Amino acid sequence: MHRRTARGALVIGVAAVLAVAGCSSKSTDSGSSGNSTSGSSGLSIQPTVLLDAGAVEVPGSDVTDAANPAGSGNATCSGVSLAMAGALTGANSALGQNILYGAKLAIDKHNKANPNCQVTVKQFDTEGDPQKATQVAPNIVSDQSVIGLLGPAFSGETKATGSIFNQAGLPFLTASATNPTLTENGWTTFFRGLGNDNSQGTVVAKYLTGSLGAKKVCVVQDDSDYGVGLAKVVTAELGAAADPACSASVKTGQKDFAATVSQIKGESPDAIWYSGYYAEAAPFVTQLREGGVTATFSSGDGTNDPEFVKQAGQAAKDAILTCPCIPAPPALAKEYEALNGQAPGVYSVEGYDLTTIMLAAIDSGIKDRAGLLAFVKGYDGQGVGKRYQWNDKGELSNALIQIYKVN
Repeated sequence: MHRRTARGALVIGVAAVLAVAGCSSKSTDSGSSGNSTSGSSGLSIQPTVLLDAGAVEVPGSDVTDAANPAGSGNATCSGVSLAMAGALTGANSALGQNILYGAKLAIDKHNKANPNCQVTVKQFDTEGDPQKATQVAPNIVSDQSVIGLLGPAFSGETKATGSIFNQAGLPFLTASATNPTLTENGWTTFFRGLGNDNSQGTVVAKYLTGSLGAKKVCVVQDDSDYGVGLAKVVTAELGAAADPACSASVKTGQKDFAATVSQIKGESPDAIWYSGYYAEAAPFVTQLREGGVTATFSSGDGTNDPEFVKQAGQAAKDAILTCPCIPAPPALAKEYEALNGQAPGVYSVEGYDLTTIMLAAIDSGIKDRAGLLAFVKGYDGQGVGKRYQWNDKGELSNALIQIYKVN
């Protein structure tokens, strides 16, 4: 494979993150929580340990050669733009906004440094709804100025629209859609900017039964493609520890979990794994605690957002959250907050990095979708705490999972 290296350097050492977060040398700071307001509960999501695919602790490392969207400052371009598609409004809009704001930071730094190459990011709100996404997708592909797409954000909407983008030859780079089957559709223009749920689910199961010593785990899933896919992997990897007597399914938009709480309480599990998004995870954990269930509550990247803590309050205390995403180091977090008026969240760094990669292509003289596609396929460069290089299916060559705890 042709190898293309990232250009420019952004000094944002993870070691500096450790000093700020007060974590051990094997932790990283939380862009989704450690850099954000904790809300009235006084709680926030803090990093505990970084794990590889085998659930083995990985030391943090200094990142001194991350690609800088500013580039050389000598780029010349016109008539090209990027697009972002995801939930910008709706129940889980914070997740989409995190990605958009990461992209905006990369665009802002690029445009300030390159007066002769002004790139815009066009926003397309899907509300995270697959049906709405299919209505939005034709508008994206028909805009010939758009040569690259950041998104879609959620797995369900990506599944629903992927063939549209692929047929149009539009490279679409997701910062957050983690359902493993997305790369099995034969799409040649799709790239995933983080580990999929196979990697996350495997690590989750090993962490719950290993580090936490859970003997009985109740797996609860919502009805989204993301929730169903992740729960399937976690359940399989848990093996005998996954108690079928308290496995349960809920619906997106559901607010009353009384029946599920009663079912779980009757089984007295050591831990609960919830596969879904924070909009349902917050009332669910609240009702669990109100119902007297004290088992460890754990969930994945769809819950890993300050909104979960804000909405759940004290009920979120001691929750274990995971994410295949990279936290924002202090230097980047400061720039992000200055521009966007809020701290970075889950997927903010991926949004920033993936936009930076597409900007690098534009700066190299690429003006169309085919050129951008070839660039991304051959890309091999360091991002913020993660190296980006894809296999022929659009999966990253390596993936790490960050474990967080609400305290």
